[in-house]
This record gives sequence, structure tokens and C-alpha cells, in this order.
Amino acid sequence: MVKYVAQRVLLMLMTLLIITFMCFVLVRMLPPAELPLNDTHTQVIEARREAQGYNKPYLVQFGIFLKNVLTRFDWGVSDKLYLGQDVAEIFISKLPATMVVNLYSIILSIPVGIALGICAALKKNTWIDHTISTLTMVCISVPSFVYAFIIQYILSYKLGWLPFLMKAGTDYFSWDMFVSMLPPILSLSLGVIAGFTRTTRAELTEVLTSEFMLLARTKGLTKMQATVRHAMKNCMVVVLPSIFGEFIGIMSGALIIEKIFAVPGVGNLYINSINGRDYPMFMMLTVFYTTVSLLAAIVVDISYGFIDPRIRMGSKK
Repeated sequence: MVKYVAQRVLLMLMTLLIITFMCFVLVRMLPPAELPLNDTHTQVIEARREAQGYNKPYLVQFGIFLKNVLTRFDWGVSDKLYLGQDVAEIFISKLPATMVVNLYSIILSIPVGIALGICAALKKNTWIDHTISTLTMVCISVPSFVYAFIIQYILSYKLGWLPFLMKAGTDYFSWDMFVSMLPPILSLSLGVIAGFTRTTRAELTEVLTSEFMLLARTKGLTKMQATVRHAMKNCMVVVLPSIFGEFIGIMSGALIIEKIFAVPGVGNLYINSINGRDYPMFMMLTVFYTTVSLLAAIVVDISYGFIDPRIRMGSKK
């Protein structure tokens, strides 16, 4: 397991380096954002660009970029959105909003999705199973930003139950802030709930038809006892890794949702950095989201070995 983890981490770092280099070169090939004339920050940014070797070959520029990041965690200063401010400080200030929205989303999605999956599996081939399966396929097929518009129209505009946009401020755990976060939370949760429902239903249906379940019933266990004691334990071998993966990977799905609901997080910042040609900001957020995606894949793979000792990742036997 240790050897496998080390190999996956090295492969992740190599992949991250290649993606970062490709994005860096493509960004530097574009013209930089225009700076305002006779501004104090303009001189600072021009000096930083000179220090980062904007007029040198791309490979030299990338070497300077890596050296600054790895030795001083220096990602540069904002060229456009937050003129002259440190990119890392802005990122850290925006990260809590994204983390809180995604944390609420995954907390809502896990119990609801698993419960619906269990209900569909236990009521297989009934109208309950058909209804849940149909709704699941619809929710998986529709992008999350479509739910955002539907939620805004029905819950915010027609019924007036929820606000259109997220409340400003940093009191993320207050009731007013939670209510204002419900629209983006629901928009992110529907697709994740559908994913958990489909996975749980498929795995539990297969386990319930296994021979060891028949043996458990012949020993006197009721259907509910056999399901809880045996079926769910085997089902969780697949469901739990998907929970770990969704907890990390759901952040990558919040880009458009944060823009729609004005969530002051890194997703909204990412979109604005692209539109505003703020390249230092874009590079940091690209590295962040790439790392999140790669970590999600590693966490899912490694978790299999810890959840089920019979699984040995990377073993030849």
C-alpha cells in the first residue's frame, strides 16, 4: 500500500506539473491585462513583471514562477481584479465561502442520497423504485446551473422563500447566512444526491441477491436484520469511497453556481480572473482546482484498501 501511495503521489505531482506548465505557457502567449496610467500600483506590477521575466523565454519564466511558489509561496500580485494586491492573500480570504457552501452540500447529499438508494433497492421493481430511478436519471442528466435557474425562479421569484443572491459578510454559520446559502446548496446537492442514490441502489441490489444473504435468511435473520448487518456493510465498500471523492471533487462543480448566486468564493473569483485577464490569479486557481481533482482520484483509490482489507492496491497477488 505504501509503495502504491508513493507511486500515485509522484504521478499526481508529475501530472500537476505538466498541466501547470501548459496553462502557464498558453497564458503568457496572450497579451497581459492593460494597466491604468499614472497609478501607484501600476509601477509595482510592472516591476513584478520585469522580475518574473516577462520578456524572457517561456521556460525561464516558468522556472522563475516555480521558484517563487516553492520557496516563498509567492504567486504574484493581481493584474486587474485586485490591482497590486497579493494573489495568495485574496485566495485565502475567498476560500472559506467556497468550503462552507460545499460542506453544507455534501452533508445534505450523503444521508438523502443513501436513504433513497436503500429505499429503491429494497422496493426493487415497484413503483417506488421506478420513480426514484427515473428522478435519479433526470437529475444526473441535467447540469447544476439549470437547477440554479429553476430554484431562483420558483423558490426566490415565485414563492419568495429564499433570496436570489448569497448574503454578504463572513458570518458563515449564522442563520441568515445559511438561508441565503440554501439556493446554491440545493443546486449543488441535487446532482450529488442522484449520484449517491444510483450507486447505493446498484450495489445494494447486487448484494441482496448474493448467496450469503440467502444463507443469512435461512439462519433466522429477518430481511431488515440481514440487510443492516450484512448487505449494508458490503455495499459501503463502494459507497464510502464515492463519499470521499465527492467531498473533494464537488468543489470543482461550484464554478458557475458561485457566479450565479454571487457566492464570494474561489469559483466566482476563477471566472472573474478569466474574464478580466488576471493571469497571476488565474494560474493560482488553475493549480488549486487541478490539485483538487487529482487528490479526489487518489483519495478514492486509497480508501478502498482501508475500507476493505481484502483489497490491496498495487499488489500483484
